[in-house]
Amino acid sequence: MRQAWVTRHGGPEVLQVREAPDPPVGEGEVRIRVAAAGVNFADVLARIGLYPDAPKPPCVLGYEVAGEVDAVGPGEDGFRVGDRVLAITHFGGYASTVVEPAMQVVPLPAGLDFPRAAAIPVNYMTAWLMLVRMGNVQAGEQVLVRSAAGGVGQAAVQICRLRGASVIGTASPSKHERLRQSGVAHCLDYRQEDLVAEVRRLTGGRGVDIALDAVGGRSFRDSYRCLAPLGRLMVFGMSSFAPGRRRRLLAILKGLYGTPRFHPMSLINRNRGVFGLNIGHLWQQAGLLRTMLDEIVRLTAAGTFDPVVDRAFPLEGAGDAHAYLQERKNFGKVILTP
Repeated sequence: MRQAWVTRHGGPEVLQVREAPDPPVGEGEVRIRVAAAGVNFADVLARIGLYPDAPKPPCVLGYEVAGEVDAVGPGEDGFRVGDRVLAITHFGGYASTVVEPAMQVVPLPAGLDFPRAAAIPVNYMTAWLMLVRMGNVQAGEQVLVRSAAGGVGQAAVQICRLRGASVIGTASPSKHERLRQSGVAHCLDYRQEDLVAEVRRLTGGRGVDIALDAVGGRSFRDSYRCLAPLGRLMVFGMSSFAPGRRRRLLAILKGLYGTPRFHPMSLINRNRGVFGLNIGHLWQQAGLLRTMLDEIVRLTAAGTFDPVVDRAFPLEGAGDAHAYLQERKNFGKVILTP
């Protein structure tokens, strides 16, 4: 098999393809020939050295794949060779072959191709947990989605549409027309506009019911200030800590300095909530993740969700895929095609 390895912490050039024997299949496991693997900003942070849960280099990143089953381990009768599947992987997804427990593998419905399937697990489960499980988003509510053109952002827009909530999305101006076509009610340029003032204006001074923010630092403070009474802030990343292709101490310190602290008495008096999510810390909740993923796949098969794939890179282009994400060029998911 072929894998894209992070050889050391650094820029995109540290990702290198290496050959290795195909992994053996153990009891209750499934081996998959990977046709598409998802790329996430968490992978970028891990490559730079800003993701504490990632294995130390040299290592193989990747949280999600889609492809065909080519071997089934003893004791597993739910899959057969040739089945089309997607899987969540606790690292190791940047590969032409992976082996995963059957609990983490989901059959693909007819009509769902591999690239779109690989765009589902991390993005949709993250957005679902924040909006449905934690946020309990309701019809008529207003949701602020930072980085609405990203993978999680596009999943969030579609979940809001399902639940009858309206979206205010932030992105660069070149992406605004496409965001409107995807169902975003109001588009804001996060680099130019006074976010808090604009959100207040668009909501008649009330604010939003839910804000999703993976930017970090001062952005958390601004998103919190946009909340209406009983509003919920969801924080799930800190992309502003990695503005360049390598780790920058000044950017990290600036981000940490700008990160707000939420005092319990302030939360009580303002009737607001702050939620944090790191899906990488939910691997012990395999049953919860599988149930949620089954429902998301069902909704995708029904046409309710439509995963947006922006661009596919070959495995040798994993570094280019990381650079593409860091330059905020994508609209939707970036994938690798091993």
